[in-house]
Amino acid sequence: MGRLTTHVLDTASGKPGTGIAVTLYRLDGGRREIRRAVTNHDGRCDSPLLDGEAFERGSYELVFAAGDYFRAQGQALPEPLFVDEVVLRFGIADPAQHYHVPLLVSPWSYSTYRGS
Repeated sequence: MGRLTTHVLDTASGKPGTGIAVTLYRLDGGRREIRRAVTNHDGRCDSPLLDGEAFERGSYELVFAAGDYFRAQGQALPEPLFVDEVVLRFGIADPAQHYHVPLLVSPWSYSTYRGS
């Protein structure tokens, strides 16, 4: 069976994004919160965000509280932040596969890709 995982890399420091709140929403038929998690010392969630029968074909949204993370680092940053909440919308076409959605983030940019 497939699953959905994520991890965060702070590209400004070159370290895992530790302690970042992540919220997963299902978008089909409205926006419905499915799960909340916080990244661990390795920038990963301790378990898949979705797996088993809950892992279904459809449209989803991950929201990363990157701004809260950067504020907690004590960096001198302008308010409002340039990168605050990072919202990634994506689709699950084949629930038999592993979908890994990494976030590479700094106070000034972010990127993602479908990982393995």
